[in-house]
Amino acid sequence: MRIEIPGREAFDIKSVVFDYNGTIAVDGKLLENVSTNINKMSSDFKFYVITADTYGSVKKELENTNCEVIIIGKQNQDQDKLEFIKSLGCNTVLSVGNGRNDVLMLKNSILGIAILQDEGLCTKTLLSSDILVKSIDDVFGFLKDSNRLIATLRN
Repeated sequence: MRIEIPGREAFDIKSVVFDYNGTIAVDGKLLENVSTNINKMSSDFKFYVITADTYGSVKKELENTNCEVIIIGKQNQDQDKLEFIKSLGCNTVLSVGNGRNDVLMLKNSILGIAILQDEGLCTKTLLSSDILVKSIDDVFGFLKDSNRLIATLRN
């Protein structure tokens, strides 16, 4: 997806990286329509879910979803997430998260989206993001219609 935002350099989004709990899942359970949306859009974007898998459920919850699951250790999660998006090329990654361990990922992605749902949002994460949304459905809305991003981010 090529996005040209007035007052900002044009960029391409190739990869979408989601945190798991608090972002696309609550209490280890995948939110409704996430799998369907990822599967519908997987020909346009490469989807990744990066998590320490607190509830041990991520692989089962995403078994029929066109995404790659990356499980990281319990320590240094913020650095592991940053290194992962660097490996993809930060300048083509849209990342989404809510926790403190998502700060570096959101800050260093070409577009970082903070999400405030049932599990809350770390204020440091909010301040490191480009956009705040109230629902994962809003993120999929941006991916379906880039004009929403333009309206939100233009000068």
